[in-house]
Amino acid sequence: MSLADQEIFIRLGTGESIDSICADADITRAEFINWWQTHTQARVPEMSGTHRTNVNSEVDIFRDDWGVPHIIAKDDSALFFGYGYAMAQDRLWQLDYYRRKAHGTLSEILGEDGLESDTLSRTIGIGRIAERGLPKVDAGTRDRLNSFAKGVTAVILESQNNLPIEFDLLGYRPKPWSALDSYAIWQDFRWYLTGRLPIIAIPELAKRVLGEGTLLDDFITGEAEDESIIPTGSYPTSALGVEKVGEVIGDPQDGLGSNNWVISGNKSANGKPIVASDPHIAFGAVSCWYEAHLSGPEFNVAGAGYAGVPGIVFGRNETLAWGVTNNICSQRDIYKEQEDPERPGWFRFGDGWEKAETFVDEIVVKDSDAVKLDIVRTRNGPIVTDLLPDPLKDTGPVTVKWVGASHGDEITCMFDLASASDCDTAREALAPWVVPTWSYVFGDVNGQIGYQACGRIPFRKQWNREYRPGWEPNHQWEGYIPVEGLPTLADPPSGYAHSANNRAAPEDFPYPLSGTWSSGYRARRIRQMLEESDNISRSDFAQMQMDTLSLRAADTVPELNALLSTSGEANIQQAREHLGSWDYKMSPDSVAATIYEYFFEQWTKTIAGEKFPEDQVDLVAGAISGFAVRLLNGKSTGYFESSTIEDAVLSSMAKALTIIEERLGSEMGTWKWGRIHTLSLEHLLSGRGEIADLLARGGKPVGGNGITVSNTGFDPNYLASIGANWRHNAELADNPPGLWAVDASGQSGHPGSPHYGDQYEEWRTGKHHYLPMDNERIIRTAADHLRLEPTN
Repeated sequence: MSLADQEIFIRLGTGESIDSICADADITRAEFINWWQTHTQARVPEMSGTHRTNVNSEVDIFRDDWGVPHIIAKDDSALFFGYGYAMAQDRLWQLDYYRRKAHGTLSEILGEDGLESDTLSRTIGIGRIAERGLPKVDAGTRDRLNSFAKGVTAVILESQNNLPIEFDLLGYRPKPWSALDSYAIWQDFRWYLTGRLPIIAIPELAKRVLGEGTLLDDFITGEAEDESIIPTGSYPTSALGVEKVGEVIGDPQDGLGSNNWVISGNKSANGKPIVASDPHIAFGAVSCWYEAHLSGPEFNVAGAGYAGVPGIVFGRNETLAWGVTNNICSQRDIYKEQEDPERPGWFRFGDGWEKAETFVDEIVVKDSDAVKLDIVRTRNGPIVTDLLPDPLKDTGPVTVKWVGASHGDEITCMFDLASASDCDTAREALAPWVVPTWSYVFGDVNGQIGYQACGRIPFRKQWNREYRPGWEPNHQWEGYIPVEGLPTLADPPSGYAHSANNRAAPEDFPYPLSGTWSSGYRARRIRQMLEESDNISRSDFAQMQMDTLSLRAADTVPELNALLSTSGEANIQQAREHLGSWDYKMSPDSVAATIYEYFFEQWTKTIAGEKFPEDQVDLVAGAISGFAVRLLNGKSTGYFESSTIEDAVLSSMAKALTIIEERLGSEMGTWKWGRIHTLSLEHLLSGRGEIADLLARGGKPVGGNGITVSNTGFDPNYLASIGANWRHNAELADNPPGLWAVDASGQSGHPGSPHYGDQYEEWRTGKHHYLPMDNERIIRTAADHLRLEPTN
């Protein structure tokens, strides 16, 4: 080989083709692949044996057949050192990427590819929020963060000469880890789940085009909005109920969500509660979730945490199990600002003017000049005009006010939840939670079940769905809805509780929840399945998590087919036949599923194109599913001026069929959903040329879409890019306790590891593996055992 290893790595990392590198190195492609496999396999850390390190006492890391660590220690410090150590062994480059994303330093390693992310992070101030907040965190939590950081750093120092392959591809080395890094990653995660500026920006755009009135209200009302988490009559009425909860525009990222549910012993086959949870987030070659079991003096807990953060987000302990969804009650507002034309940097408030905080931040960019970033903050928050979708960047200065800019100690809440004994103490653990607003379901060994919304929801004197005037005092927040006023259920008479990012409460709930909820169809389908039986097993839960029935299709296809019957086009009638015999399941082998999905996309674009300029159509179309459904069903009328609804439907279907034919060929019988809806596990560097072929996994057909319980989302190419990448089911009857789980990718972030993407088939076929929590069984069945001992 005539090229040095490091030169090959760098050229790969910049996106150069493999053939070009092979030519210069004077090797064949097969020899290159052997070279790559040798290097990636050599980077996998040793998972067995004894390592002497700076841990304060012994810690044992037992790994099962899937590479999942069971970390056992006799003191808290050693336990969290071991947690950091195990996570760094598996995910060191992912951890470094996440901390860089949080601190806004991705451009240092990615060049201009990192600028968009860094600009967002610096503008919102994720790193500054973390720096201000960490000293306020519970002292015991800071100790755990520091122990975790020492464990990560130990791996960094030990592996300097044999780091994960990505460090060589990008040509840099990681710095030691700190508690601030983990805390900043959590702040970034808070923003990721709650920022979602387009959900406010699109209604603002709609108001400018449609004007105020009933048409605007109908246009931006969400889909299946009557499906709420807590039912009418399950909460007290109050004199404070003067503000409506508020219907909301659909989420253009509807695949970003989660499902959870719990049943009581009265509905379960084993007589004890069963809990299910499957968070929905971007699929990847490595999941953002990290599966682990922690056994120490304070708790015995298993489940999945967020990579880089030493907690367990979803899972169970010996007596309590829980699942989480994002309940998406609005924790931010966008404010239109008025700047003094005579004094730049001064902004109107009430009858006066206030000077904004301004400073210049600098983003270091690899292989390019540094970028100067002007940060301006009014009383409402930072100016974010440049972060908005293009059609809204010419509106003058707008700011975002976000609850996450204030302090929250959710990591401590996660630790307290991990040691909670029952549903009541779980609620107590979650009471201080600030961001994001989450929906928890839980069940305990005593037979109790429940639901609890948590997080701080601003109390707004005026509820609206568009920009607020930043200069009007009556549009400022008046405080937060009290914890005791948040939606909750305890042992509901139905015998179950569930959520799926849907409306948290009905319209007469006594507090304005300011929701920006997703389609209610997933939640409705879960409810339907839970009501079908009073003898539900864990295997039934697993089947529910794989359910691909589209209630949107079930609600609209009959009326759609009636409208299509007026067409004389042979291909439309053929499509109508497929739709007429469809079971409404988004199955990989379904032709009707493909036709319907393509039609519905064109239908929303037709609706948007009727009123909105061409450059705004795609943005608006992704957020009006509720209005699109109501138009199809005749529940919204008078919208089309240039055509009839029949003509609009026929035109949309004709466009859809043309697009499908161009992609899949002229034989309609071959247009199966699985041909286009595939799940690829893309790496964070997959956009860099042929390196994607080396780092990505998957690519097989999957069922479902963004609004089915088996959420596999879709992107503009109909790929499964977002969805339920982690699933777990917990039976409180298990004795000794354990957890059934699966991840769409695998435990390891090393491409050369056998656990890189090894859970893909298990996930795709609805299987789960068992995660025991009794140490005797763990020790007996472990595939690997690594002991960490103090250096002294």
